[in-house]
This record gives sequence, structure tokens and C-alpha cells, in this order.
Amino acid sequence: MATLLSVNVGTPKDVTWQGRTVRTGAWKSPVDGPRMARRLNIDGDGQGDLAGHGGEIRAVLVYQAQSYQYWQKQLGRDDLAFGMFGENFTVDGLPDDEVCIGDRYRIGEAEFEVTQPRVTCYRVGLRLGEPTMAALLVAHHRPGFYLRVLAEGRVQAGDEITLTRKGPERLSVADTDALLYLPDRDPAKLRRALNIPALSPGWQQSFRELAAAQPPAQEPGRPAERAGTQQPKEEPGWPGFKPMRVARIVPETPTVSSIYLDTADGTPLPEARPGQYLSVRLAIGDDVPTVRSYSLSSAPTADSYRISVKHEPHGQVSAYIHATLRPGDLVDIASPRGTFVLEDGTRPVVLVSAGIGATPVLAMLHRLAATRDPRPLWWIHTAHDRAHHAFAEETHALLARLPHAHEHIYYSAEAAAGLDEPHITRGRPSARSLAALGLPADADAYLCGPPAFMDDLGGFLRAHGLGPERIHTEQFSALPAINPGVAPTAAVRPHRPPGPPGTGPVVTFARSGITTPWSPAHASLLELAEACDIPTRWSCRTGVCHTCVTRLLSGDVTYTTPPLELPEAGTVLVCCGEPATEVVLDL
Repeated sequence: MATLLSVNVGTPKDVTWQGRTVRTGAWKSPVDGPRMARRLNIDGDGQGDLAGHGGEIRAVLVYQAQSYQYWQKQLGRDDLAFGMFGENFTVDGLPDDEVCIGDRYRIGEAEFEVTQPRVTCYRVGLRLGEPTMAALLVAHHRPGFYLRVLAEGRVQAGDEITLTRKGPERLSVADTDALLYLPDRDPAKLRRALNIPALSPGWQQSFRELAAAQPPAQEPGRPAERAGTQQPKEEPGWPGFKPMRVARIVPETPTVSSIYLDTADGTPLPEARPGQYLSVRLAIGDDVPTVRSYSLSSAPTADSYRISVKHEPHGQVSAYIHATLRPGDLVDIASPRGTFVLEDGTRPVVLVSAGIGATPVLAMLHRLAATRDPRPLWWIHTAHDRAHHAFAEETHALLARLPHAHEHIYYSAEAAAGLDEPHITRGRPSARSLAALGLPADADAYLCGPPAFMDDLGGFLRAHGLGPERIHTEQFSALPAINPGVAPTAAVRPHRPPGPPGTGPVVTFARSGITTPWSPAHASLLELAEACDIPTRWSCRTGVCHTCVTRLLSGDVTYTTPPLELPEAGTVLVCCGEPATEVVLDL
């Protein structure tokens, strides 16, 4: 008979960690006497990060006394007290390789249901002073598990634990954990997992994605409990960078020029998907080469690409392109990349852009016009005025080739000229003006422009009835950070790391425009990025959850801590990787 040995609670508190403040409820201590087990937690308990812990599905965390004994030997520790693994219930029995998802138990007056294994989170390592603990829990098949409270009631140390119903499919906690985080997963077990109603929605979604990708050679990123961490596959081009020749430079507006790039070695260029971008590496002055990314702005040919670049007032690279670059020059180019691409289908298409954000959706328009695509199309673009409206004639001509195209242009300048044309409006798009355009609610929308513009227009489109899964956005700046539990601080512009420069391979963070030599003072590429104040995305920091997976544009990395499962080729786990050669990361 299993027994509840200790009830442990603790409210969230702020903990200093690596110069930052972390809000966490991982510090839990045993309590005497009965405690009420309620729908969301145990009385007196709380979670610091409800995105990854807590809620009805993860109300109570369970860990076994036998696992405490195991880790005492493995870690050489004699100071492990109940509650230190962040659990609410320390139990005698209920091993992870016997307890199954969907099992129900009565403890004291309350009844519970097993919903999922423990979330892989760096905070268990923070609590224990063991940074790799999240990976160890998975690798050693001792994660612990969460309970949902089916019937509220009092519980206390000494209560017997009675199994009241065995879960369907008989899939153990340890096997479920391994299905998500370890390689060589069994397709049959994936199908069984999806037949368990009690399994938490986040894990069900992860398993649906894994099942759809079978047979799984190597997964690009583990979705885990967070949306948006998995990166879609791309067709490979050439590795790293190769020289291409500037064929011609065409001014589009006073601040935008298009650069036509031809193959320099005579080999055919891979066909880019409409919406993808090129990474450009330039040696400017005596400094280390600088990398920037620019969308392809037209349909590519077998031997030529076109990018279009806006001269930013303080942009070192754009200034060099506009003032110094000449036809005949050689430029290092990485193969077309990006997952903001026009999808095939029959639904209506809405292309929305502002300023230089027109470039990727212009490439989509080229593709639609080239095939005389019958889908209804709305082209919605915002510019300052007519003089700064890049590609105005080009887009107008392309739209004229489509049978069901609608063109709507907004000029934001108060004194904008050229407003006598029916498709041009003074001002900016608004919820009211978009509603008047007759946009279908089942359309696929593609947005590119400044972040505030995309936030506003995306909100307008959602309010109009478009589902979030139908609204695709592109941004070249760093992706929004995922730093669970870390207290937000004022945003700092990315910069080179403080202190003496390193002497190792050069590391370039392409999205952030930072290039710096590697220094072993940083434990990983993730820590180097953090030292540069580059927004980062992570959860376990030990190579388990794949939240930190990042595209590797060029170079090679080695792993200081081997991941439990390697990421997809062409990507790297920055939380446990360091450069073996000069590298360029899409970060």
C-alpha cells in the first residue's frame, strides 16, 4: 500500500539567479496536520509561473521517497529534504514506471487523477543547486507526475493511497515522459497516448504533432507545453555562405533600392519559396563581417535573386549597401530561408504590409500573378506618401493580371498627394476601414511591417473573424523572449558582451545584428546571447525541452552537455552548445 509521507507547500517568492530575479514556487516545506486539497492547489501553496505549472491539470505535484534515495546516491547528497524537488506530495510507492496516465487515487478525503509527467524546468535545478537536474530527471526516468483534483478534501501525512481506477492504455508516467523527450519513440505508444482523455491538453498537442511527423527521423524542436517553439522544416539550399555577384542596383524610392544578385559560379540557384529571405554577410571596414537578412522581393530565376533594402538613418549595413556597393561586387549570401511563405490552397489570400515590409508579400504576389491564381486576393499596403511608396507600379501591374484582386493603399502623411485614385486612402488602416473591405473570414492573411503595425492589424483581423492560425506574420528582429519565471526588465538594445573580447571563433546573431568572438567565459551560446541582451527562448537550459532550438545558418557547434535528443539538422540547441567554428545563428 502506498502512503503519503509528507504534504509540502510554499508560496511564490523572488530568488536571485545569474543577476536576474526569478519568481518561483519551487521552495516547498512539509506541514503538519491536515490540509485541504482544492481544485487549483493545496491550501497554502502557490505556483510562480502558471504558464508551465499549476492550474486544474497540474494542481498537485507528486515525487517518491524512493527517488530521493536514488538521487542521494547519484548526486552524493545527504541534505535532500522532502519538498526540495518542488513536490506537494512526497509518497512511499507510486513509482513512475508503474503509475499510469489516467490512474485515479483516493488520498484522505480527496480523489485525484494522474494527468502528465513533471514539466522539464530549470527551476528544479535552481532549487537543488544542480543545473542539469531537469535533464537528469528525464534521462533517469524519474520525473514525478502531476495530479488533477477530482474531489476536494483534506489530506495529511500518513494517509493511505488507494488506487480507485486504472487509466486506459496502461501507459506509465516514465514511458509518457520518454515519448516526448527521448529519441526512438514508439509510434504505437504515441497512438496509445492520444487515447487517454486524462492526458493534459499540452501533451496531447505535442503527441499529435509527433504522430503526424512519423516516422520521426529527428524532430526540429520539442513543442512541450509552449506554443510556437517548434520550427517548420525548410528545404535545404547550399551550406553556409557563398559569393554572389551584384548584377545591378535599382533605386525604387529615395530610401529604398533593389539589388539584383547573380550566381558567380554558374551553378543554378535553388528556387526560393515566396516570402523567404537571404542572409547577407559584408565586410565593412576592419571590423568582423556583419550579417543582415533581407526578404526576396520578386520571383527568383534560375540564376538571379532580388532583395530590396531601405536605408535606415543609423544603419551601418544599409548605409554601406546604398553608398558603397556597386555592380560587379561579390557579396556572401546564405541560401534562402524562412517559414513565412505563401501556402498552396483554395482559400482567399490577404497580403498586408507597411513600408519596406512589402518585400516578402510582394514575392508572394509575383508567384500568384505568374500562375494567374484564381483565389480572391486583397493587397493592403501602408506607405508614408506617394514618393515613398516602393513598388507602386509593379504591384499595380501584377494585381491587374489576377482575376479577383482588390488593391487598397493607405498614405499616412497628412499632405499626401495622389489621393484621387479610388484605391488610395489618407490615413492608416483601422478596424472600421478593414471591415468595409469585405475580407472573408476564411482567408489566409500574411502580414509584414513594424511590430506595432502587425500587432494592430493582426488584432483587427482577429476581431473581423480570422482565426489566429490563419494570420501569418514575419519579423526580422529577435523573436519574443521565453524566459519562464524571470522578472521582466527594461528592454536593452543588443550589444557586444561586456569585458575583454574573446579569442575563439566568431559568433554572429543574425536577427540581432551582433557579431562577437567566442569566449569560454560563457558556458553556452545561450549565455553569450544573454550577455549581449539578445532576447532568448528557453525553459530547461539542459538540452531536453528544445525550446531554445535555433537555426544554424553556417558553421558547426559542439555540445558541452549532450542533448537527450539531437535537434533537426541545420538547427542547434543553444542552451548547451558552443561554437566549433565560426557560426551564424538565426537569433
